Amino acid sequence: MVNVNQTNDHSDERVIVILGAGLMGTDLAQVFAEVGYSVTLIDIFESALQRAKERIKVNLRLHGIYGRRITDPPEDVLNRIDFALRFDALFRARYIIENVTEDWEIKRKLHEEIRDLYPADALLAINTSVIPITRIAAVARHRTLTVGMHFMNPVTLSTAVEVVRGVHTSDAAINKAVELAQAIGKTVVIVNDMPGFVSNRVLMPMINEAIWTVQDRVAEAAEVDRIFKLCFGHKMGPLETADLIGLDTILLSLLELYNSFLDPKYRPCPLLRQMVDSGKLGRKSGAGFYEYDC
Repeated sequence: MVNVNQTNDHSDERVIVILGAGLMGTDLAQVFAEVGYSVTLIDIFESALQRAKERIKVNLRLHGIYGRRITDPPEDVLNRIDFALRFDALFRARYIIENVTEDWEIKRKLHEEIRDLYPADALLAINTSVIPITRIAAVARHRTLTVGMHFMNPVTLSTAVEVVRGVHTSDAAINKAVELAQAIGKTVVIVNDMPGFVSNRVLMPMINEAIWTVQDRVAEAAEVDRIFKLCFGHKMGPLETADLIGLDTILLSLLELYNSFLDPKYRPCPLLRQMVDSGKLGRKSGAGFYEYDC
């Protein structure tokens, strides 16, 4: 078990547990630690926790390059983060951000496992881009304190959070989620619960259609992205965005939307399936529509 920096002070209200040490979970742990939260980052794989720790170390060394201001020394920020394989820290959590893969069965099993392990008044925030919050709340401890918080990638540089109100989500939970997002400098947009919410209900079909244009040999990936950047002022094209998010996540998101709405406009492009099957997942694998240095 990886368990780093056990001396954290968990006596106040600024105690947060983040479930899932992928890129999003890692960046979330960093940004909350930067503003003084005591953070526990939990994953089932020790290798994921080790990668998370190394990524945070690198990010903290390079923060000045990206124009980010962090007042505390990097070692102090890192000392606020525990890395753990077990759920022990949940019992003292004031906030929980679930950040595991966009797979309903995995999420369902996780929430059934942890539902009795955290305080009854803790806020449970779900960082998902497509799975309905109301569905997750049905297996959570308290439906009224379950809320969606869709953070944008990369968390360290993005400016907005999509906060999602489920059918049972209380105003108090929405207010807590807004305060939590504002604590790390994010602007909040509150939306209602529906698969994909606003951002991914619109973004995923756009990315999928861009992939279709590559499959149909209308244009190469770089030319597709150039059109969106030059004609529409986008900072990144749809295929660059897909590589950043991860093509496996794009595929899972489209399948969730397709199964939810039974609308063929969400049918994943065969080229997307082929790329995921071949291990070309984007930035995280070193190759997607573009090549990357890992």
